[in-house]
Amino acid sequence: MLEKAKGYRGRRSKLFRYAKDAVMKAQTWAYRDRKNRKREFRSLWIQRINAACRQHGLTYSRFVEGLAAAQIAVDRKILADLAVQDEAAFKAILDQATQALEAKQAA
Repeated sequence: MLEKAKGYRGRRSKLFRYAKDAVMKAQTWAYRDRKNRKREFRSLWIQRINAACRQHGLTYSRFVEGLAAAQIAVDRKILADLAVQDEAAFKAILDQATQALEAKQAA
C-alpha cells in the first residue's frame, strides 16, 4: 500500500493508515475518470466533425444521416482526425454523404 502511495504529499505517503485511505480514494477516482475520459473524447470528436461540416454548409446530424445512407462506416475518432489533419479526404467523404442524402430525398 505504501508503494502505491509513493509520491503523495506528507503523511499520505509515509503512514499506512493515511496511505490506505489516499490510495483507495485515488483508485475510485481513477476508475470513474477512465469512463469520463471516453465520454469527453467522444464529445470532442463530435464538436470537431460538426465544425468541419458547418464550414461546408452541413450540420453534424445531417452528415451522420448521409454517412448511413451512403453506407460509409467510419468512426468518429477517424472522422475528427481527418477533419483536422486531411481536409481533402474529409471533403470527399462529406461529398459522398451529401450525394447520398440528395438521392435519399429524391426517392
